[in-house]
Amino acid sequence: MKDLKAQGTKAFLWDFSGKMAMHATGFIVTIFLTRLLEPANFGLIAITMVIIGIAQVFTDVGLGNALIQRRRVLPVHYSSVFFFNIFIGALLTLITFLSAPWIGVFYNSEQLAPIVKVTSLVFFINAFSSVQATKLRKEINYAAITKTNIIASLLSGIIGVSLAFYNFGVWSLVAQTLARGLIFNICIWSFAHWFPSLLFSFKALFQLWGFGFRMFLSGLLDAVFTRLDVIIIGKLFTPATLGFFERAKSLNQMIVDYSSGSLMSVLFPVLSKVRNDLPRFRRIIIKSLGIISFVIFMLLGGIYLISEELIVLLFTEKWLPSVKYFKILVLSGFAYPISALLVNVLVGRGNSKAFLRLEIVKKVVFSTNLVVGFIWGIEGYLYGLIMASTLAVFLNVVFAAKEIKLPKSSLIKPVIVQMFIALMAVLSVTQLNAAITLKYGSLSTILEYGIFIMLLLKGIVFTVTYVALSGIFKTASYLHFVDEVLPILRKRRIRT
Repeated sequence: MKDLKAQGTKAFLWDFSGKMAMHATGFIVTIFLTRLLEPANFGLIAITMVIIGIAQVFTDVGLGNALIQRRRVLPVHYSSVFFFNIFIGALLTLITFLSAPWIGVFYNSEQLAPIVKVTSLVFFINAFSSVQATKLRKEINYAAITKTNIIASLLSGIIGVSLAFYNFGVWSLVAQTLARGLIFNICIWSFAHWFPSLLFSFKALFQLWGFGFRMFLSGLLDAVFTRLDVIIIGKLFTPATLGFFERAKSLNQMIVDYSSGSLMSVLFPVLSKVRNDLPRFRRIIIKSLGIISFVIFMLLGGIYLISEELIVLLFTEKWLPSVKYFKILVLSGFAYPISALLVNVLVGRGNSKAFLRLEIVKKVVFSTNLVVGFIWGIEGYLYGLIMASTLAVFLNVVFAAKEIKLPKSSLIKPVIVQMFIALMAVLSVTQLNAAITLKYGSLSTILEYGIFIMLLLKGIVFTVTYVALSGIFKTASYLHFVDEVLPILRKRRIRT
């Protein structure tokens, strides 16, 4: 059991540090691209990637998760899934390629069809690396996955920026996407040390199908509903408007990945191994929920305060219209990390039936907002998203609490407590900023490098206030963070 904890902790640290490095690389690349390209370019690629993202779910129809969840996996299972993925990848490439002209007509864009045709190759490319990545995840070998992601992000980013510099426009983004898939393939095959045999069995696929198919349906629902906003905005508004929205959404998603992406990625294989030890399963969930609640509200509160300075500093003033979208998105940003953890309760316990039912109910909630929200434009949809996300968290709590026989209050309380503390810290910094502005004027205009100074001041004051309030009230989330995370960080600092 101790080995599993050490293995899980090591995997978390590798995945988290890898995401930090990868996002830092991606951030730098994005800064260059947003300065070199126009918002409309990002709007076109956003539409393309929505189509690719939805179709990508069909690549292994949930069989990858089934391989991780299944206790006894034979070589024939891995090889059968590998060849199945190749077939599906080729089929998706062909279907998307042939559908490209109709997609262009639907969005009334002549530029879109050739972009979709070329980008469709990503299905076939990615199919070759799916099983290798799954096998490494099952073995909780996140060191190899991390190294692969960093190398692929760095090299593909260099390719994208170079092409943008030489005025290739939106094609620089297309090239970056395809290059990342190719480089990821080369690296993951080197690190995984696994090669497919000539074994193939439909029986082996059917053994994975029960769990995998429900996971596929859930993944398909999630892929469609998380991208419908881009589809609708792309149809109703200009590519430039979609570009502003996409930039805000991407930045918000990066914050989510920083705060909880690594923990979510590692938790599934770890929870699958201890699913029959219910007391230990509960302890892992409660501690993880506390740590996520502490981190996510600290990050989102700080980012909300510095949103305007951050976007202007990184992407220049031409991206200012995305600030209003970004700030509203940040307010709903707490829902995904918390929901992802609670969903892992069902997935880790192997209850794919309850998982699918939960996903269907949540999609009804989000689809209602999609229908109603856009009556008031993009901002109406985003404000509705806050309410829909909050309701989704509550539904996740209900299902998760029932699965592991815990009172709902034990899962809701840490979220509400940290949300309230973040709100108090935000209001404190807002009042302080208003008082300074009233007396001295805006620091961002009267000081050299004023925007950068304001960003630092707001961020530091908020963080100190948030941590101090959490410590004063000795919240459970704060105590879990201090007990579990700080010792790990100290050990790493001593080693370096």
